[in-house]
Amino acid sequence: MRAVRVHEYEQKPVLEEVPDPVVTGPLDVLVEIDAAGVCRTDLHIVEGQWQDKSGVQLPYVIGHENAGTVREVGPAVSGTAPGDRVILHPLVTCGLCLACRSGDDVHCENSTFPGINTDGGMAELMLTNARSVVRLDEGLEPADVAALADAGLTAYHAVRKAVPLLPAGTHVVLIGAGGLGHIGLQSLLAMTPAEITVIDRSQRALDLAAELGAHHTVLADRSQVDSALDITGGRGAHVVLDFVGEGGTESEGVAMTRDAGSYFVIGYGGHVDIPTIDVISREINVIGNLVGSYTDLVELMALTAQGKVSLRTRRYSLDEALDALADLDAGRIPGGRAILVP
Repeated sequence: MRAVRVHEYEQKPVLEEVPDPVVTGPLDVLVEIDAAGVCRTDLHIVEGQWQDKSGVQLPYVIGHENAGTVREVGPAVSGTAPGDRVILHPLVTCGLCLACRSGDDVHCENSTFPGINTDGGMAELMLTNARSVVRLDEGLEPADVAALADAGLTAYHAVRKAVPLLPAGTHVVLIGAGGLGHIGLQSLLAMTPAEITVIDRSQRALDLAAELGAHHTVLADRSQVDSALDITGGRGAHVVLDFVGEGGTESEGVAMTRDAGSYFVIGYGGHVDIPTIDVISREINVIGNLVGSYTDLVELMALTAQGKVSLRTRRYSLDEALDALADLDAGRIPGGRAILVP
């Protein structure tokens, strides 16, 4: 099969022929990839940011936002069959550790993460297991939902955690209305009555946010903190969701958080540096967010089937994978996601 593999950090990935993955375990599921999302994490992988955390042996296939059609299953698989159209939870989990048994499969003690620490889905085929497979409702196409497997799932997971903090009369600031942010915005609108301010450096992304239903939009032109404070009556937001997490949004997000409020870190690459006396005297919360659970993905697919969440996408062929990565890196995909369609 053809696959996009990283051979060396700080070097472009390579599209090449590699052996097909093979079903060997009782719960294995082999999926023909119909769509693979292109994520900023893929850029971070190429840059080497995940080298120490993943421990992956190069070369390997990237791609962790995957949907497609089941081709073959192991002998113990009963919940899906060849021909099913599916979206894949990004983690392959064991189901036996305490975290899995508690429903916190994101922190499975024995998980693998295709596209991060083992071969992923920027390829024609990918091997996963039955615990990762969510069958798609009629009317949902793999290319329309693939990026929800990570970007959407991560955004939804953060919003799901924020929901109890956002009853009627509260305000939430969303930093970054791109690939994750525009999904987070739709999730907020579907699940909370909060007033929503969206901040982005791209006017096109802000126009999309307004079209989707954001109550306020603010251009990141170095006056965004003041603008957000003005909108919130000088007090800041009850919740700030930072879908960027670098380039200064870390300090800006904290500055836009009201006393006793919560700053959610979703994007990454930067550093959160807050004097401890400010954490205590302002009684603010800093909340980390990883990808969501299998249950989160099922819930997100339900919202998607109801038409409450949708992706804005730009499609590329597998042959154009390096172009897709370059376009993402250069900011040429504002307010949406790049999708590889093998």
